[in-house]
Amino acid sequence: MAADWKQKCDSRWQLGAHGVPKSDSVDWKSVFEKKPFERNLLQNPSPYGVNHTIPPPEPHRSGMPPPPNQPPQFEPDGNFSGWKTSTEVLPYDTSGIPPGVVVCQLPQYRWFSLEQCVDLKAEGLWDQLLDEFQPEIVIEDWYEESQLHKSIYQLDVKLLGADGKTVIKQHTYNPVENLECYSHTWKKVSHVFSKYGPGVRYIHFLHRLKNQFMIEFFNTKVTDSSIIIKTSKAGVK
Repeated sequence: MAADWKQKCDSRWQLGAHGVPKSDSVDWKSVFEKKPFERNLLQNPSPYGVNHTIPPPEPHRSGMPPPPNQPPQFEPDGNFSGWKTSTEVLPYDTSGIPPGVVVCQLPQYRWFSLEQCVDLKAEGLWDQLLDEFQPEIVIEDWYEESQLHKSIYQLDVKLLGADGKTVIKQHTYNPVENLECYSHTWKKVSHVFSKYGPGVRYIHFLHRLKNQFMIEFFNTKVTDSSIIIKTSKAGVK
């Protein structure tokens, strides 16, 4: 019976053809049921209810404060289940204001962080696979070119050891936006972890989005975030 489940896994993902170790000690029934390969391991990858195949909606700027009986909005709208969220309020930037000049309104910026930690063994992967074969881990993300600031998006992905703390590999990305020409689209971010060494058991995924409040609230959205484990490797067919 165990051999049957191993054969099902091999047929589904072509494990033998890709050189994936197929030890008899692996619970192949569990692997087949959990389907750890070629699927997104992140929960709720599009918390704003949008996707990158459709252009992001243009922001509506009325220039009017909210009604007196309506509190101002400081947090984005969305369904953030599956994500741990936090907000960092940034100090006002007065560097471009000449001495003696009085400014009535300044934009207030906040970093809105969303993070998840993926337990690779709980998702169906096994020690020998992670330590010896070291399958490619493909990260992908799409963020809105909101034009709110020159820095609106940050990504930090860590491959962690069994203690959930030791960093084995890390990828960070902090782009600088060009605000000279207006453009409002989705920007793709991607990275592939390979040959990262033994010991990886968790993946910590964090991205930060910059929001702005000045009379009205404007945010930077993100969508279609993903972590995918591959059975094939670059250059190997």
